[in-house]
Amino acid sequence: MKTTLNIDDTVMASLRREAARSGRTMSELVETALRQLLRRGGAPSPLPPLPCFDSRGALVDVADRDALYRAMEGR
Repeated sequence: MKTTLNIDDTVMASLRREAARSGRTMSELVETALRQLLRRGGAPSPLPPLPCFDSRGALVDVADRDALYRAMEGR
């Protein structure tokens, strides 16, 4: 089937280079990429949980400007 797609210029340039490098047509590469994407199907795999840590509270009251400056200066 013939269709028209709007593809970013940088993506298209990369596609052209890969087609020339691999000796395949751009259509073959796009079709292969789409097949792989669609074969995965479903929702993306869940992200791993974010790390947790205990900060043991604030080191300085950020509302106290002088204390904040002292902490930033390492005093």
